[in-house]
Amino acid sequence: ASGSLLLSRSGIAEMMPNSAVPVDLAIDTSAYGNTIKPDFTGLSYEQAQLANPSFFSGTNTQLVEFLKTLGGQGVLRIGGDTSEYTFWNRHAKATKADLKKAAGPNKGTTPQRMTITPEAIRNLKDFLDRTGWSVIYGLNLGKGTPENAAAEAEFVMKTVGREKLVAFQIGNEPDLFNRNGLRPKTWTEEDYMRQWEQFFKAVRARVPNAPFAGPDTAGIASWLMPFAQKFKKDVEFVSSHYYAEGPPTNPAMTIERLMKPNPHLEKEIAAAKQVREETGLRFRLTETNSCYDGGKRGVSNTFASALWAGDLMFQEAKTGSIGINFHGGGYGWYTPIAGTQEAGFLARPEYYGLLMFAQAGPGRLVSAKLSGTEQAPLLTAYALRGDDGHLYVALFNKNLDKDVKVSISGSDGLSARALRLEAPYANDRNDVTFGGCPVGVDGRWFPLVEEHVPSKNGLYTVHMKKASGALVKFS
Repeated sequence: ASGSLLLSRSGIAEMMPNSAVPVDLAIDTSAYGNTIKPDFTGLSYEQAQLANPSFFSGTNTQLVEFLKTLGGQGVLRIGGDTSEYTFWNRHAKATKADLKKAAGPNKGTTPQRMTITPEAIRNLKDFLDRTGWSVIYGLNLGKGTPENAAAEAEFVMKTVGREKLVAFQIGNEPDLFNRNGLRPKTWTEEDYMRQWEQFFKAVRARVPNAPFAGPDTAGIASWLMPFAQKFKKDVEFVSSHYYAEGPPTNPAMTIERLMKPNPHLEKEIAAAKQVREETGLRFRLTETNSCYDGGKRGVSNTFASALWAGDLMFQEAKTGSIGINFHGGGYGWYTPIAGTQEAGFLARPEYYGLLMFAQAGPGRLVSAKLSGTEQAPLLTAYALRGDDGHLYVALFNKNLDKDVKVSISGSDGLSARALRLEAPYANDRNDVTFGGCPVGVDGRWFPLVEEHVPSKNGLYTVHMKKASGALVKFS
């Protein structure tokens, strides 16, 4: 209907406008912030997935399409807990059993020993070529040797190519080695840096131009600065992990908690900022998700995770991160893409948060200031001048009990249309749509509903129902 928002399904905000909390959003298109590059979006998988050489392969066309829908230049990170239990063997061949494996996220158990074959790396190269993505590749520090890591890195570099290799990372979450049995209880950051340097020198001896990043910690922010200071000339960027909740067995890990600001994330952001200011190194969040140990059913696999993920991406971009990789695989509760080659793949709710981000970026953030959010504190907003020249505003109403009416000022568009990120309920697991359309089983998505956003005297009004998102494009 011309001049009004068409809200799919419930229409709550349009039917009861007086019940929505009024909020103002002031855009300043002359005040630029950080740049979002095309390779900001990323996914993360367990290294054990390479034991099945057909998974990351150009023949896995369905998975190829799911990645392409998120952007043509994303970053695939391969690592996780199983990276310390996978071993490169240039003489090995995959078995028939290996060809059926879909490795999900580790759930806190000791992983099974796996083998990476030359076929897996050659197929990985084909997969990257077909998706347009590049790769962050993990090397085995926990149980590996410098010599084997160097041999593996050499083959990966020659096969994948420097243009597709973002960085090698030595070890996964080394700050936990003294807890998971990979090192003695006396293991320290100094011990890690000493061993990291041994592996680094071994690889560089065979691959002089090999790129590196690290320390890829579980989240102990205090490890970032010493690593950055010691190896700032040797790494492309620093990296760490972040999980909003955990363990999944804790009843306190809920949707309500997931929607709220997290002090742990704020500490990591502060540490990354300090590294950038003192060493010049940028930061990438190379592994993240809602709840560690594989996620929590009823939280990680719900629509709330889409709002959390989309908001986290913009938050990381705003604070200077160069990218983010959401961990997953198999049928893990938090995986953005669930399934196997045999059974097929599908988009879990979290995938839609990444999809919304992809429809705005790349570009450069501009100032977006909210006011009047006292009654709706979990509303967030971001503005971006896209590389296509358009202004985009991303809205996330993470309030589970309040509709919000957002009045946007300062835009330079003559008209605006919105794509809605929504589901019937915050805990919905199946009926998620973006732009009125779900992601197909073929990995493709096309918007069906672009809503006209009403305006008066340059002020645009967007009604946001509780637990919903919207991407507004000004033309």
